[in-house]
Amino acid sequence: MIFKPQKYRIADEAMKPFIDPEEIWGFLNQAKPSAERVRELIAKSLNKNRLSLEETADLLNADDPELIKEIKEGARTLKNTIYGNRIVLFAPLYIGNKCINNCKYCGFRVSNTDQVRTTLSDEQIIKEVEALEENGQKRLILVYGEHPDYDAEYIAHTVRTVYKVKKDKGEIRRVNINAAPLDIEGFKTVKAAGIGTYQVFQETYHPERYKYYHPTGPKSDFNWRLTSLDRAMEGGIDDLGIGALFGLYDWKYEVMALVRHTNHFEAVYDIGPHTISFPRIKSAAGSEVDPKYEVNDEDFTRLVAILRLAVPYTGMILTAREPIAIRKEALSFGVSQIDGGTKLEIGAYAEKEEESQNLNREQFEINDSRSLNEIIEELLEDGYLPSFCTACYRLGRTGEHFMEFSVPGFIKRYCTPNAILTLSEYLEDYAPKKTAETGWKVIEENLQKMENKVTEKETRNRIERIKQGERDLYF
Repeated sequence: MIFKPQKYRIADEAMKPFIDPEEIWGFLNQAKPSAERVRELIAKSLNKNRLSLEETADLLNADDPELIKEIKEGARTLKNTIYGNRIVLFAPLYIGNKCINNCKYCGFRVSNTDQVRTTLSDEQIIKEVEALEENGQKRLILVYGEHPDYDAEYIAHTVRTVYKVKKDKGEIRRVNINAAPLDIEGFKTVKAAGIGTYQVFQETYHPERYKYYHPTGPKSDFNWRLTSLDRAMEGGIDDLGIGALFGLYDWKYEVMALVRHTNHFEAVYDIGPHTISFPRIKSAAGSEVDPKYEVNDEDFTRLVAILRLAVPYTGMILTAREPIAIRKEALSFGVSQIDGGTKLEIGAYAEKEEESQNLNREQFEINDSRSLNEIIEELLEDGYLPSFCTACYRLGRTGEHFMEFSVPGFIKRYCTPNAILTLSEYLEDYAPKKTAETGWKVIEENLQKMENKVTEKETRNRIERIKQGERDLYF
């Protein structure tokens, strides 16, 4: 996509806060949906229409167990309609945990003197990436604390360093970023390094709770963080990831706020966020979290389903924070991306021996520590199509162009064959015999289900080319 800065010129109004707690609570307090109303909204979503705040509030307040079940079934159907059975895989790579913020829930906070502060050198980054490539990873998200040492120039430098690493047949084809908000010039700098998605999570969209959990540091400025991705758009990054940290405030409010944030992007830029994330609070060294707003498993899987219905076209990310059983359940309700083989301790990928988690060297506790291959095996056994695809980003199918394909659901015509091709690479280069046998069976099943026989034939041809040694083939 050719970026057109004049189209995304940010007016003063666009940079003002757009979250109004009274508005959100007004919708939630008024919503008393009937069964008929809930079913109408599920049907609307299945027609690939995004839901309004009022409509989302109706789904959130549908507390009858039978209606909740119908909501989840609707989300499962919608997910299969738009995304098919593919699940995109990635890995997080923590670059540094220096931080000048004091977020009460985070192990990196500046007041945590027990945290072992580490920043990877270029040599260490290369070793980490080589270890990830040796396992078959193709997509990474680089994570940084908020510190003057991790400015835009440094982030851009680390991105370029990662892209240069080639280990045997391995390479990283997509580098996403989770880092502090930047100014417009800073976003331009990291854009020039070739990043994919830039994630900034608001954590909680409730200003008072936000103030409580972020008492000091740059992150204490609610509005600067809230409007950060507007600056990213102005800086040329049209591939954005939003999220809320569930457990800091009422979960229904946070779901509404995520939809409101989506509304904002559509109203100002004619595009929505590329991904939505919904991590739950997990244990961190010395964290101080009010248990009042803890989200139980039932409500968590429910909110995943509601988000899927509310924003049909947006990718949804579920991380290794969650235990295996919850990850497995939530996948069916709308999750389209998960991490695999995750290690949060800085420098841990290059270490060959497995060690228990040390929260004084990590941001938080993870609950799914399986290897990438173990996760791929389970996905294959459950009928999913593991994918390392990066084609859309490299062909310019981002921002407005991605919306053109994904909103009507046409993205499946690219995603399925590209998922098959990237899985074929994994099976050829990295998979143990058992995984490979299962994987080729799943690939054949998906090939036979393709409605477009021309695409099927071309996909089969490209698979043969992969078997002959070619790599990085995509539609």
